[in-house]
Amino acid sequence: MTNSNTTNAVNNGAVLDVEDKPPFKLWGLLSLQHLCAMFGATVLVPYLVTSGILANDPDATGLSTAIALITSGGGTLLYLCITGFRIPAYLGSSFAFIAPLISAAVAAGLPGAMFGAFCAGLVYLVVAILIRFFGVNWLMKILPPVVVGPVIMVIGLGLAPIAIGMATKGAGGDYSALNLTVALFTLVMTLLFSLVFRGIISIIPILLGIICGYVLAFALGMVDFATVASSDWIAIPDFTFFPTVFAEGLPWFVLPLLVPVALVTIAEHIGDQMVLSRVVGRNFLRKPGLDRSLAGDGLATLFASLLGGPPNTTYGENIGVLAITRIYSVYVIAGAAVLALSLGFIGKISALVSSIPVPVMGGIAIALFGVIASSGLRTLIEGKVDLNEKRNLLITSVILVLGIGGAELPIGQWATLSSMAFATLAGITMHLTLPGKETAGDSVKSLG
Repeated sequence: MTNSNTTNAVNNGAVLDVEDKPPFKLWGLLSLQHLCAMFGATVLVPYLVTSGILANDPDATGLSTAIALITSGGGTLLYLCITGFRIPAYLGSSFAFIAPLISAAVAAGLPGAMFGAFCAGLVYLVVAILIRFFGVNWLMKILPPVVVGPVIMVIGLGLAPIAIGMATKGAGGDYSALNLTVALFTLVMTLLFSLVFRGIISIIPILLGIICGYVLAFALGMVDFATVASSDWIAIPDFTFFPTVFAEGLPWFVLPLLVPVALVTIAEHIGDQMVLSRVVGRNFLRKPGLDRSLAGDGLATLFASLLGGPPNTTYGENIGVLAITRIYSVYVIAGAAVLALSLGFIGKISALVSSIPVPVMGGIAIALFGVIASSGLRTLIEGKVDLNEKRNLLITSVILVLGIGGAELPIGQWATLSSMAFATLAGITMHLTLPGKETAGDSVKSLG
C-alpha cells in the first residue's frame, strides 16, 4: 500500500509513511477513523464546559459543539501548514481547559473566557520564538521526561473517570449495566479487529468497533434519530468573536485562570511529540522542529478562541490510532480535519454522528484514554528516568498525587490553578530546586 516514490527515513514498519498518499478508495475510511477517534473528546469538552456554565448561570451562553468541530478541523489544517505537512498530528479540544473555561465564563462571560484562551495561545508563540532563537535545551531543563511523563499520565488518568462515566452512565447520571455491556462490547470488538484480523480490517479497528457498538445500541433501542430528522442540512453556528465585545476594555482578571494552563498543554504537546516521534520513527522535535510544532498548536488555539471554540491541543487518541494502524500519512490526518470542518456546517451529518450513544464512545475512550496514560509511562521509560533514584521518585509521585487527586491552588477571588497546572508547576519547581538535576537536552537526544 505504501507509495513506491517515498523514501522512508527509517525502517519504521509503516503501512503508509508520513508523505504517502493513501489509495483513494481507502482515504475516506482512514480519515473517518481518525474523526471517530477525536469526535467524542472534541465534542465532550464543549458539552462539559456548557454544563458547568449553565449550572452557575442558566441564562449564560455555552460553547457550541459545531464550532468545536470547525475549529478542530481548521486548527489541524493550520497546524499541518505551519509544520510543512511533516507531522501527522491531529488537534482537538483540550480537556485541560475545561475547569478554567467554566470559571472564566462565569466571571466574565463566554467572550471573556475566549480572551483568556487567546492569551494562553500567545504563550505557545512566545515559547516557540524563544526556541527559535535560543534552541530547545532551556525548555528541556524546565520540562524533562521526569516532569513531562507524569504530567501526561495525569492527563490520561485524569480522564479515566470520564471514560468510565461514559461507559457506565452514558448521558444520564445513574449506573446502567446495559450501558456497560454496550461499552465493553465496543471495546472487545475494537481489540479483536486490531489484534486478530488482518488486512483492511486491522487498519480501521476503531471505526469498525464504533460501528459494531452502534448496531448493538440500535438493537437495544438506545439510538435516537429525532435530532437527525429535525436538523437542517446546512447550519451556520453562532460564532463568538470576542474582540468586538470588549471594545471598551478587556477582562484581564481572567488571565490567571487560563494562561497558566498553557504550561500543562505545552508539556502535553512535548510529550505527544516525543511519543509520536517514537511511534513514527522520526525525530519531529528536530525536523521540522519543536518551535514550528508549538507555533502551529498556538495558532490553532488563537484561531479557535477567535471563533468561540475551546483551545486546541495535540490528541493522544489519534496518536493511539497511528500506533495501532501504523498508517502515518499526513494526508489521512488532513482528510480527518476536512471532515470535522465540514461536519460543523452540515447539520444532519453532524447530528447523525452525534447520535452515537455515549456508552459506545465510552468503550473507545477506555482504550484511547489509556493510551495517553501509557504514553506518559513510556516517556519515563524511554527517557531513561531511573525511579530507583529518590529524586525522580519523589517528583513523579508528587505530580501524580497532586494531578490525579484534584489539588487546586486558589489565586485571588476568581483565579484558581487547576490540578493539572498545579501539578505541572510543582513538578517544574521540584526539578529545578532539588539536587541531582538531570543533564539538559537528554530527552531530545534520546529521540535521535
